[in-house]
Amino acid sequence: MKKVLLLSGSPRKDGNTMALLKDAGRVIEENGVKAELVSLAGKKVAACIACGKCEGAGKCSQDDVVNELVGKLRGSRGFIIGSPVYFGTPRGDLMNLLQRIGMVSKSNGKFLSRKVGGPVAVARRGGHTVSITEMLMFYLINDMIVPGSDYWNMAFGRMPGEVWDDKEGVETIERFAENVAWLVDLLESEKT
Repeated sequence: MKKVLLLSGSPRKDGNTMALLKDAGRVIEENGVKAELVSLAGKKVAACIACGKCEGAGKCSQDDVVNELVGKLRGSRGFIIGSPVYFGTPRGDLMNLLQRIGMVSKSNGKFLSRKVGGPVAVARRGGHTVSITEMLMFYLINDMIVPGSDYWNMAFGRMPGEVWDDKEGVETIERFAENVAWLVDLLESEKT
């Protein structure tokens, strides 16, 4: 399906991470691919407990937002995640979620394989590249396709709305969104 799921890992529903992902979703849709935006704001995500019960079950034994997202991912061709940077790394609950989704995928036919996407990081001052690298590991170990842009997928901003002052960051993420849509379209047209 020509659809990209965008996930904001920010606790702020109207923060800079969500604003950038909404903008990326707009660009994706302008390029002929459906975009769906989901927020982790107000949701609690526990860590993987290594129970192994997801194997063959198609879902995680901990019934929360992870299973909702697994369902949405199965129906998507792309997956973009965004996180604010906290103490130099992405938010812990977002990483909990990614690790659990990865385990469900690996234990159930590797449904993440060859999906298109990548990470976006937003910070006040620094920690972007470490955060992008940490989130990128999820894509690489799950056999996903990560297109580039003309710089790293990061933007600066602390208070809601400040991210729009980082014009280069916004343009970089918009180009990334174009590339994701282009690849999704290309891969889906190859199937027909």
